[in-house]
Amino acid sequence: MATSTSSSLSLSFFSSSLFSSKSRNFSSKPILKLPSSSHSQTSLSLSIKSELIPLPILNFSGEKVGETFLNLKTAPPEKARAVVHRGLITHLQNKRRGTASTLTRAEVRGGGRKPYPQKKTGRARRGSQGSPLRPGGGVIFGPKPRDWTIKMNKKERRLALSTAIASAVGNSFVVEEFAENFEKPKTKDFIAAMQRWGLDPAEKSLFFLMDLVENVEKSGRNIRTLKLLTPRSLNLFDVLNAEKLVFTEGTIQYLNQRYGVDTLEDEDEEEEEEEEGEEVDDGVEDGTPEPAE
Repeated sequence: MATSTSSSLSLSFFSSSLFSSKSRNFSSKPILKLPSSSHSQTSLSLSIKSELIPLPILNFSGEKVGETFLNLKTAPPEKARAVVHRGLITHLQNKRRGTASTLTRAEVRGGGRKPYPQKKTGRARRGSQGSPLRPGGGVIFGPKPRDWTIKMNKKERRLALSTAIASAVGNSFVVEEFAENFEKPKTKDFIAAMQRWGLDPAEKSLFFLMDLVENVEKSGRNIRTLKLLTPRSLNLFDVLNAEKLVFTEGTIQYLNQRYGVDTLEDEDEEEEEEEEGEEVDDGVEDGTPEPAE
């Protein structure tokens, strides 16, 4: 399954300069975070901030009316491929239901009686009709129901998605909200709008919208190469599989807030404060007096 999907990835992700060690899209100064004094081991976490990436804003007629910026936290160039690959494998493997099941020779129906005598028939010895060598018999080492789920840390999963989105900015742009322009579902109108925005209906396109209005959804669902996603359905595979990414101003703000550098740093600080709070609570429960100020 992984072999067939990996060959269909058509985005400029793998050729992006983001994954080159000589990339110039990032500041050369890493951010060093010193560990808190409560930890005995000294470890430094390195992260690289991405620069502000300008994206043009187009109106419904296809004219440029402004410019916005996308500022996402991305993995270092030397580790970007590994992070995104791990996120993709996790996404595809967790989609497997694991319901495939076959019957062994002990589970197939029948086969309890010896089909014919052992000797004096001139045929090969046969002890049961349920043998895997016979038609209708059991299956040797066949699949059984299992759980294919693998775990990936939330921060690493978000980093993989934001890295993939940042690598596709060369094939991305922003459009103004256009839901009110569709008074009724009509695929021809949606294709005409895509052509005004410079999109080829034959190419794989991904529209990232905050809300999926019914008229917009019905107008685009007959286009085989089109994907309409919301923050709830945004995933790494569709981002990598698309050739063009189209955002709205609302989704740009959402991405900067959820996957931006400042947001992830605030989460790190909150987690450190929670860990310190838990250590203080444990000391109080054990009867250890708090140090006097």
